[in-house]
Amino acid sequence: MEQRSRGGRKSHSAERITDAKPDERMSRPNYEAALRYALGRLRTELRPELLYHNAAHTESDVLPAVCRLARLSNLAEADVRLLEVAAAFHDLGQIRSTLEHERIGIDITSQVLPGFGFGTEEIARITAIILATRLPQTPQNEEQALLADADLDSLGREDFLETSTALWKEKQAQGERIAWRTWLESQLELLRSHRYFTRAARSLRDAGKVRNIELLERLIRDHAGDEMSREG
Repeated sequence: MEQRSRGGRKSHSAERITDAKPDERMSRPNYEAALRYALGRLRTELRPELLYHNAAHTESDVLPAVCRLARLSNLAEADVRLLEVAAAFHDLGQIRSTLEHERIGIDITSQVLPGFGFGTEEIARITAIILATRLPQTPQNEEQALLADADLDSLGREDFLETSTALWKEKQAQGERIAWRTWLESQLELLRSHRYFTRAARSLRDAGKVRNIELLERLIRDHAGDEMSREG
């Protein structure tokens, strides 16, 4: 959603992105070039109806969140950089299709990262991390859990209602007709059943999730009251 975040913050990794290209001569991972490549394609190729899964979701939400969680979890810097790349590529498949976008993104990732100096083992880790963001999330290790939690970081943030509304509007734009009250109820069910995988995410966001559950409950009550008033 250069772009700024929904709250007006400067986008993460906002420097010179669109001209990055793979270089087969690289022998070591060029993390910055890989980030520029992925973010550049997100900025220029995502469809405008993607009001939630836009470039800002990756640049301003998921990337900062995964770095924050990784450092709180005391990951080595090389592992943090690998997570950054996975975060940058995790929604790249959306440039082709919303359906199965994680697997499409994995295909793109596997094709282009060798040109940025990434080896087979590193690419295997990155693609597995991306796949762990697929709902329902099923991370198998800590680094996968960190990106899974970062992808749903907004569930415990103050801008939860804003991001949730953007996702509802995105679904409407894609042809899904979901009544607002039905959407609120589905979001309430999600928050009640959701549990962050990592201790860092639970420490940062569980209290916010409780507040957002209370917010949803209040909105649903208010909506029901408005419906009764109209009927009366």
